[in-house]
Amino acid sequence: MPPPSSPPASVQAVPGTLRRYNAILLLVAGLGGLLYGIDVGIIGGALPYLEATSGLTAAELSVIVAAVLLGSVFSTLFAGILADWMGRKRLMILSGLTFAFSIPIIALSQGYGPLFFGRLLQGMSGGLVGVVVPLYLAECLSANSRGKGTAIFQWMLTVGIVGAALVGIYFSYRVAAVARMDDAVLLFHFKDSAWRSIFWVSLPPGILFVLGSLLVSESPRWLFRRGAREKAYAALLKSRTPQQAALEIEEMAATAQAARIQSAGARGSDSLLQRKYVIPFLLACAILFCNTATGVNSIIGYNAGILLQGGLNDLHAHWGYVIFTSVNFLATSIGMVLVDRKGRRFLLVLGTAGVVVSLLSVGLLFRTSERHTVDCRAAVQAMVGPGQQLTIHFDPALASKLLAAQSVTNGIESRRASLAIIYSYGGFTAATDFMRSDDPAAAPIEINRASCVPANRIEAFFKNPFAHLRTARTAPLRIDKALVGSIPAPRHGWLVALGLYCFIAFFALGPGVVVWVALSELMPTRIRSNGMSVALVINQIVSTTLAGIFLPFVSKHGYSSMFFLFAGFATAYFLVATLFLPETKGKTLEEIEAYFAS
Repeated sequence: MPPPSSPPASVQAVPGTLRRYNAILLLVAGLGGLLYGIDVGIIGGALPYLEATSGLTAAELSVIVAAVLLGSVFSTLFAGILADWMGRKRLMILSGLTFAFSIPIIALSQGYGPLFFGRLLQGMSGGLVGVVVPLYLAECLSANSRGKGTAIFQWMLTVGIVGAALVGIYFSYRVAAVARMDDAVLLFHFKDSAWRSIFWVSLPPGILFVLGSLLVSESPRWLFRRGAREKAYAALLKSRTPQQAALEIEEMAATAQAARIQSAGARGSDSLLQRKYVIPFLLACAILFCNTATGVNSIIGYNAGILLQGGLNDLHAHWGYVIFTSVNFLATSIGMVLVDRKGRRFLLVLGTAGVVVSLLSVGLLFRTSERHTVDCRAAVQAMVGPGQQLTIHFDPALASKLLAAQSVTNGIESRRASLAIIYSYGGFTAATDFMRSDDPAAAPIEINRASCVPANRIEAFFKNPFAHLRTARTAPLRIDKALVGSIPAPRHGWLVALGLYCFIAFFALGPGVVVWVALSELMPTRIRSNGMSVALVINQIVSTTLAGIFLPFVSKHGYSSMFFLFAGFATAYFLVATLFLPETKGKTLEEIEAYFAS
């Protein structure tokens, strides 16, 4: 049935109404991106204070950072099914409510369990937002504004990260002021209050996203697939002229008719395994895999720690993170303007090439500072007590003692040294974070069985399926490595920061903007929601894995090895973008689907 030649007065659209409604769509997109950015960035400012006051081990802190990503994996897996079942609008409301509920759980937590659960909920909200908002925008915006509109999601994502960084720097100044009072107890309690306050500040955007989602209509393409053609046409009229709405409704009908004919002829049903779906589906999965494998989420989440190890002090590291997020914001703004002008493929090729060079540069900088590292495991092993646990306060005196035990007389200054310990009980291994001898307010390193040995067989299987849990519960503490290195000069730290700024600029200009547009555009209509879910699950699994192993990996192998690994994945990303990605600029979703079908 063709659309009405003259739409009802209730759905007649005038230019002013179109502009207002499209502005609301972009506002909701922005708030969704803001939530996603807060999910990613809020831990960056809170982590140093959480680490100093929670008593959590490096492995547990890695899990807390990765919990958001783990929650995203769970929710992303079902986001497509939920989006098809309950609709895009209702799922957006649900995701906002989940985020708002997670914040009090995190901010009021008094132990590892509640903190992990709250972060898991926060991640589940982010996973839903990451699927449903780009999906909703792709189905609601016109072909000429879809790239810019979807890019606003990424743009506001960077605003969320910048906002989180500014909150972090605010508390960094306040912590520095309290530290000058030389009251260790007061400083401890203030740091504990600081990380909780950082999370409380992120609550209002979640509430605003829920309110904004209530103001928009349902996706016209979801309504059309549910058989509500008149409602779909009315929804299109809110953001398009009657002529544009009539054309798109006819394209939807033609695409649906062609799919029915092909399905009947093949005596099968549309699935991800049909030939016309395989290429765009695999391409979207490859893009999302490589996008996260560049390490962007880990570099954002651990940014302050990376800059600290690069040679900056605490205050400068937090300012470095603020600059980092600001560069991300500015580059995303440029990418948002160019995505509908230069095209998706051009920006992705340019961005990935710059990412490769930037990651290699940062890796080489860390390689120069890490080559003087000394293994003092024998001296640290001698400090282990009869209870098979160890507490170390790493200061210049202890650094001097450890270096003297290894007969190191030059290259490493005891007053600017770092220490990371890799240890094991039985077949289970753990690692501490890097500690600096020039940080008098740093908490002591706590090494005990609970920080290494899993609590149950399920956790033991995932940590090391070949190790014996019962043996590990009575095995002695073994120091595998105690790596003492030199903290580079501040100039070196700012060079590292410059490399990271180049990385995030190229990432934001290309992959950061293009990935959400490409994901929503590449998937054919009939599998878009479920296909996006599967692709994003792959993305989140990679992100969770990298965030979970980041601290133990750099403790064992150094930051240089991690950045070289990221550079390898970025090289694969560049090749995928150069060789396989088609240009989708200016095409309707039905035209893109027809391209892959042919």
